[in-house]
Amino acid sequence: MTAKPSSEDRAELMWFKSSYSGANDNDCVEVAVGPRMLHVRDSKDVDGSALGFAPAAWTRFVAAALA
Repeated sequence: MTAKPSSEDRAELMWFKSSYSGANDNDCVEVAVGPRMLHVRDSKDVDGSALGFAPAAWTRFVAAALA
């Protein structure tokens, strides 16, 4: 996990919100898939910190969250 990707990396990422988020609801997380990491950030603070996860770690997290 990384604390914050570089500004160049973040500029190149395509961010998307959860499908559970409403059209006008900014209280959600956004996710972007990079070449080696999956990035997560707060949709209310797009210029703030983002977390980066290795694909295997994210898969384990999602499986545990859905269990």
